[in-house]
Amino acid sequence: MSKLTESIMAQAVKDRDTSFDGKFVYGVVTTGIFCQPSCPSRQAKSENIRYFFSKELALLAGFRACKRCLANEDMTELNQLVEVARYIQNHLEDSLSLEQLALVAGLSASWLQRRFKLAFGVTPKAYQDALRMGHFKQSLQAGEPITDAIFASGYSSISRVYGQASRHLGMSPKAYRAGGKGEHISYGFASTSLGLIAMAATQKGVCFAQFGEDEKSLIEQMQAEFPKAELSPSDAQDSIELSNWIEALNQHISQGAPRPDLPLDIRGTAFQMRVWQFLLSIKEGDVLSYSEVAQGIDKPRAFRAVATACGKNSIGVLIPCHRVLRGDGSLGGYRWGLERKRTLLDAERLAVSVPE
Repeated sequence: MSKLTESIMAQAVKDRDTSFDGKFVYGVVTTGIFCQPSCPSRQAKSENIRYFFSKELALLAGFRACKRCLANEDMTELNQLVEVARYIQNHLEDSLSLEQLALVAGLSASWLQRRFKLAFGVTPKAYQDALRMGHFKQSLQAGEPITDAIFASGYSSISRVYGQASRHLGMSPKAYRAGGKGEHISYGFASTSLGLIAMAATQKGVCFAQFGEDEKSLIEQMQAEFPKAELSPSDAQDSIELSNWIEALNQHISQGAPRPDLPLDIRGTAFQMRVWQFLLSIKEGDVLSYSEVAQGIDKPRAFRAVATACGKNSIGVLIPCHRVLRGDGSLGGYRWGLERKRTLLDAERLAVSVPE
């Protein structure tokens, strides 16, 4: 069977294809109900549909089972798993043992561990860790002191969160909250065949490369990315590397020179960085779907999160998010315009097709 992309699921729902029943369910936000793909109910508008790879995930998201297509389904076990997940959500500050969670649902510990991971893709312990980290990041972004954010998120000690920071934040908690505070970032511009591009770099490497309409709007984008950093135009006497890097990128875009292998200062969440690092492995001339990238990072159900991470990439071309397409082969999205994406892909296909 083909990979379950969003376009495939949408077509299955449109066709009421019974062969997809049990493969996924879809929720309708206007009714709060989730259904099998073959449900005979009146079909909802596509913008009101959300897809889930299991009934448990739909229940956890707050949807109720359809009384038409799921009337004969026994939801007892599913509701037990959702009850455990919600209990974890409401007790982030507690040290929850598997045995304690099993008592909540009236199940055996071994059954709960196995079924919970099958339903949600992680163990109950990993689920609690992920929720804590999500709460912690939101607290940092809201400007809370690091120590307050740590304990408010349910961590029992400061060392617990610092031990996980590199895996989940992509940087230290202090750096994540600071928005570049104390850093000096140099930037410059180049007029390429695809329009004006700005490049910015720290001492570690390129941290920003984006297309824009004019220098003013690009500087505003940099300020949004690094709100507390010191930004300054590149002075060739002090930043000769950046001037050379911009020219090398321009040669690649405008004249078909090889993509420059520049040092990168990549910043993002752990998941985003995992996606971006994987994108660097896609060879020139090759393309992958969002689902294939999700499988490549061992997160096969996270294709929509992969698409979001590609859209958040702030180092265009150098991190080749343009090499990722939709499952049906269409271009999908590109934050700098589909025409630029198409031109980049066409140039790369031409480059690899010409014999040396």
